[in-house]
Amino acid sequence: MSDTLHRFQLENLHVRGEWVSLSQSWHDIQSTTEYPPAVKKVLGEALVAISLLADSLKFDGSLILQIHGTAPVSMLVVQSTSNGAIRGMANWDGDIPDNANFNDLFQTTSTNAQQGTMAISVEPNSTQGERYQSLVSLDGDSLAECFTQYFAQSEQLNTRIWLSVNENNASGLMLQSLPSEETELQSDGWDHASILADTIKDEELIGLEAQELLHRLYHEEDLRLYDAKAIRFECSCSIEKIEHAIRSVGEEEAKSIIQEQDNITVDCDFCNTKYVLDNVDVTRLFSDADITITDNNGTGSVH
Repeated sequence: MSDTLHRFQLENLHVRGEWVSLSQSWHDIQSTTEYPPAVKKVLGEALVAISLLADSLKFDGSLILQIHGTAPVSMLVVQSTSNGAIRGMANWDGDIPDNANFNDLFQTTSTNAQQGTMAISVEPNSTQGERYQSLVSLDGDSLAECFTQYFAQSEQLNTRIWLSVNENNASGLMLQSLPSEETELQSDGWDHASILADTIKDEELIGLEAQELLHRLYHEEDLRLYDAKAIRFECSCSIEKIEHAIRSVGEEEAKSIIQEQDNITVDCDFCNTKYVLDNVDVTRLFSDADITITDNNGTGSVH
């Protein structure tokens, strides 16, 4: 099953939706770190959810989901760009039972403990675009429930998502009601579409292609299925970004690290790429030396 996203519309029910399936990209992301099964599951769900949401927004840039918990998972971050590139990672501490649920991962049982939060940020590619962020408390029993809260808080339209993950695939379905002047018609269509989607089994959501799954659910409805959009794993880290970060800490601090450790080593948490810069590299970064080029007349021009 290829890594694809399909948008669709239930014309007579005034409902639109998206279906996504991640296979190779999910395999690539899993291969970067040996995640505990429970952490791996919620990471896959988050990658599916952010893919669905990013496509529904129709913008040029990236969408970032961050979950900051208490224990044992302190942070989970996933990102999806408008052109279909995804990446994600999670930090955790200690041993985690295989059957740990969503609340076990991100919240403690103490009523006095600080609850985790979920932040969704829009990062436009254009300097003219507006960056904004929404915060949602982790009050739900699953990531899907937390997203329902997010949509209720930030959107005016009914929205629900269904998520399913195993070792080989991570898939999801999202439904959203369309604006309509006929409130009763909109409500009836939304209820009908949601009730049918609630009949989906995990093995169907993961194992079936979009056409077959949607036909099983909505074969009696006026369904319009749009062309597939390709999804892929892609990390945006680069040596240029690492060098920029080193410049930002300053020459004195950078050379102090070199003196203590012989080099500066930076590991990308998303793809495990290791960047190593030695004294020569750091000296080059902070060098303001001009380069003199001799022209044919023997005079030097400085650039």
